[in-house]
Amino acid sequence: MMQQLLLLSPSELADLAAAIRTGRLNSPFTATALRRFVSAENLPAAIAGLQTCSNEGMSANASANILDLLASVSISRTPLDELIDLVVTGPAPNAVGRDTAVVVTDLFRRARKSVIVVGYAVSRGREVFGALAERMNQEPNLQVRLYLDIQRSAGDTSADSEIVRRFMHRFATTQWPEGVRLPEVYYDPRALAVDHAERAALHAKCIVVDDQEVFVSSANFTEYAQERNIEIGLSLHSQQVALRIITYLAELVELKKLRPTSIKDIERGLK
Repeated sequence: MMQQLLLLSPSELADLAAAIRTGRLNSPFTATALRRFVSAENLPAAIAGLQTCSNEGMSANASANILDLLASVSISRTPLDELIDLVVTGPAPNAVGRDTAVVVTDLFRRARKSVIVVGYAVSRGREVFGALAERMNQEPNLQVRLYLDIQRSAGDTSADSEIVRRFMHRFATTQWPEGVRLPEVYYDPRALAVDHAERAALHAKCIVVDDQEVFVSSANFTEYAQERNIEIGLSLHSQQVALRIITYLAELVELKKLRPTSIKDIERGLK
């Protein structure tokens, strides 16, 4: 319950620390005693947190030190609305958030080391991925990896490898910008199951750039989703979140839940 103290404001934490350190406030911590230092809204959190400190045998000085530490951390902590941007596609996107197509293009143009794209549907990819392809030409060492949904169409009894080959042919010749090296492409093999009951889709849509910029959205990588539909997403700068997404995808690859298309798939796709 000590984490309840994080709900208090920096000034409330500092006032409580001073009161405990000078002996003006002691256990048991009651609403009547705390009302002078904490707002009515935060009284339950303050009582629970302080009583936990006392029950765990902390001295008054130790409790005060913890409160002072939490106060300083709270002051330095960046507000959530300064870390996360709302990103939308729709009739009036500028009224509430940044435009999806602008955010995606901006992320691609700023990439220096790596780009991960996870998407369900891709259409007019040459336009959607135009900024990424331009950046790849500017940065020859930029690592680009796409996780895409490769599906078995209804009634198609072709081998999995043939469906992957056809997908890569369409992707390489109609969706990826011409004259630019192809990215690594991964897929979920379950989407190719002959038995419909065993199928699953790679339905996520997100971008991770340079292990620190993250964009998660309902928007696919299509003209409609980027420019016309009503879509909502969030963009944030967080190395921790970025690495968790990267680790999750890497674990799926290691478990063969996501598989890479091979160089042969790409080469055959170009023929």
